[in-house]
Order: sequence, then C-alpha cells, then structure tokens
Amino acid sequence: QLQLVESGGGLVQPGGSLRLSCKAPGFTLTSYAIAWFRQAPGKEREAVSCISVSRGTDYAEAVKGRFRTVRDAAGNTVYLQMNDLKPEDTAVYYCSGNWNPRSPICTLQPNYNYWGQGTQVTVTS
Repeated sequence: QLQLVESGGGLVQPGGSLRLSCKAPGFTLTSYAIAWFRQAPGKEREAVSCISVSRGTDYAEAVKGRFRTVRDAAGNTVYLQMNDLKPEDTAVYYCSGNWNPRSPICTLQPNYNYWGQGTQVTVTS
C-alpha cells in the first residue's frame, strides 16, 4: 500500500518561500500522478497543483505564477516550491497520488486514492 509522507512545512513571513516534499518510503513515484491540496481552518480542502507521470502540470488560479510542482530526477520525490507566500496560503498541505502510468495529464479534482497526513504551512508576520 502506497503511503505518502509530506515534509517541509513551517512558519514563514509574507513574501517568503517554502519547499514541500512528498515521498513514499519504499516506493518510487514515477508511475503515480501526484497532486497537492490544502485545507485552511474552517474551509474546505482545495486543490493547489498536480503533476502527471510525464511531468505535465496544472495549478489552481490562486497559486499560478507563485507555486511550482516538480519531480526529482530519480522519481522518488515530488516537490511543491512555494514562493511569494501570502497569509491566505496558510493551511495544512496534503500530497495525494493515483497510479496512472499512461496519462500525460493530471487532475485537480480530489479523485486520488492515496493521501498523506499533511504538513502545516503558516504565513504570518
């Protein structure tokens, strides 16, 4: 069973940057579409970004131009690079995955079978 583990969250000032990591101990993620979601207190979970097995990406409007999702060369880790962070980016961030070795695209719909436990990102001055 694939288990996803996020790391890299923390406290940052507005305008700062963080890089989140998503790994699956004992697995490579090369055949999995991976997506990032977030949930702020009192709000519903929302999509942030996704990356397909062929490295195609998609982003929510709220983060376009500021966030970037990439895979490392070995295929073991998916990163969410977050720049120019804003207080409204404060949330628990989750990575999620689906076995999808043939699709060149990914989805921002929460139709993912595997989910991590989340990592807290707090943006405040």
